[in-house]
Amino acid sequence: MAKAKRKKRSTKKKQNKLNFKFFFKIIAIGLIGVASLLALFYYAVKGGVFEELPNKQILSKIENNVATEIYSADSVILGRFYLQERTRTDFDDISPNVINALVATEDARFYEHNGVDNRSLLRVLFKTLLLMDRSSGGGSTITQQLAKNLFPRKDHGFLSIPVSKIKEAITARRLEEIYNKKQILTMYLNTVPFGDNVYGIEMASKRFFNKKAKYLKPQEAAVLVGMLKANYTYNPRLYPENSLKRRNVVLHQMLKYNYLDQQKYDLLKEKPLGLNYTRITHNTGTATYFREYLRKELEKWCEKNTKPDGTPYNLYTDGLKIYTTINSSIQKYAEAATASHMKDLQQIFNKHWNTGNPWNKQKSLLMTALHASNRYKALKKKGFKENEIIDSLSKPIPMKLFSWSGDKETKMSPIDSIKHNLTMLQSGTMAMSPDNGDILAWVGGIDYEFYKYDHVNINTKRQVGSTFKPFVYAAALESGVDPCDYISGEKTTYTNLSDWSPGNASADEYDKKYTFKGALAHSVNTVSVKVLEEAGIENTIELAHHAGISSELPEVPSIALGTADVSLMEMVSAYCTFANGGHAVKPRYITSITDSRGNVLERVKEEKKQKASDDQRNGHDDELATTVCSK
Repeated sequence: MAKAKRKKRSTKKKQNKLNFKFFFKIIAIGLIGVASLLALFYYAVKGGVFEELPNKQILSKIENNVATEIYSADSVILGRFYLQERTRTDFDDISPNVINALVATEDARFYEHNGVDNRSLLRVLFKTLLLMDRSSGGGSTITQQLAKNLFPRKDHGFLSIPVSKIKEAITARRLEEIYNKKQILTMYLNTVPFGDNVYGIEMASKRFFNKKAKYLKPQEAAVLVGMLKANYTYNPRLYPENSLKRRNVVLHQMLKYNYLDQQKYDLLKEKPLGLNYTRITHNTGTATYFREYLRKELEKWCEKNTKPDGTPYNLYTDGLKIYTTINSSIQKYAEAATASHMKDLQQIFNKHWNTGNPWNKQKSLLMTALHASNRYKALKKKGFKENEIIDSLSKPIPMKLFSWSGDKETKMSPIDSIKHNLTMLQSGTMAMSPDNGDILAWVGGIDYEFYKYDHVNINTKRQVGSTFKPFVYAAALESGVDPCDYISGEKTTYTNLSDWSPGNASADEYDKKYTFKGALAHSVNTVSVKVLEEAGIENTIELAHHAGISSELPEVPSIALGTADVSLMEMVSAYCTFANGGHAVKPRYITSITDSRGNVLERVKEEKKQKASDDQRNGHDDELATTVCSK
């Protein structure tokens, strides 16, 4: 009996031993199969079976879409032109706190590997190939993530993950053969998306904390690095609670890898997010009208200028730097002054029309504005009849309106919104240096977001009114007319001009006599027309053109009263001639254009003309003053 039992146990042991050997063989075969499969995939991907891999030549010339930046004369960024809002920055201009947070959170062994963490990569591939777990992620080093950012993944069906992972691993190793660790970190931080259409650490820092990346504190760096896991879910603007939790996770990683001590960590994790969200769009910020004018001019420049490879520059992707003559302080003062003055004028205007509207007596005013609206044009293009369009545009819809008390969200019909906008007074303001023509400030209207029409633009022309009169008197002086002679302000009827009879603003001006100084100071219309007769219309127009007015001026006596249509830019340029001793200067708004590396592509010189010395001008002024006083 005992012998039978021993024999049974011996047989069972042999069977278990055979089962173990069989199981071991299965595992060995499986491992060999996986290794073979991985090798097959590796060489297939490397050989370009699925897609062509970037070679070292391509990798050594990595370029990303970078926004063009516009700078004021005092080195303030006025705005950017971009498809992706990105600014390239150097390693030395990135806070060490960002580097530490990034390495601690995303790739603790970054300084030890050659671009690939083999253990993590094998884990991901094993799960994907054997377990068919397509959601298996992780395992990517910073260099692999850079490869993914530079060369986005393509769809290869159920093989997408293994193909992409191997592609990124190969590309990462090639990157590390070309670039050092600092360069890789810099490239990564310049390419990574931070949400809100912001790319790169410099723009993210300015957007979320309104500071340069080199000045980011540890807790601020942790917020931005924390966004890299999911830049929408951890966006501090949209989900501050999520962002705060994620920030503290990053801070803990920094503690874990000795980038922070315990005391510092305990202090920082209790701090609020401390956002200073700053966004400058094409519709907001400083010098909006100027930036739009500049954009159109620069697009023309890009079409005519080519990069070293022969292709034209792209305003939105090539990271050009545009240096302008705008003085940011003067620009801000000009914008504030325009807003303050126009707000006061609007109140006066509203009070005047309190019992009616400008279009009540002039129906064509409203209809002209209506026909020019985008909504009307869109409906007209679709074939709607006039009455159908009017009916559609009479129905209230949600919209935002401009007002001096703040933008208003309301429900209003498009026709009523047009009526509202017709009552809003508009203006343009421009400041120019008379010495060299540099444009120092450009305010094209009261609010670019709502009113795109630029009242400074050289193509925007209006009747200039009495601002033209100085050219009439200057032409008379050049013609030899004595400025001290007294001229009667009496009303005159010009029978040769269909009984044209210009009048004055004040009735008591008709009974007085004026010298040039008095007539110009009081803007007396009747005297201005008589001075024009003495100077000659052709002489006056010629002088105005020499001074800087390029628009066509009508050869009619009413030009003395400012009936000509001239742009504000032309008028400011022409007025600079008076301040510049009689020498005209052309407007200049760009000083230079460089590429993203700072290489000068074009330099715009001052079109400065020789003018009389201060002593000469002062002597002339004293002589003129003596002549006037002696009279």
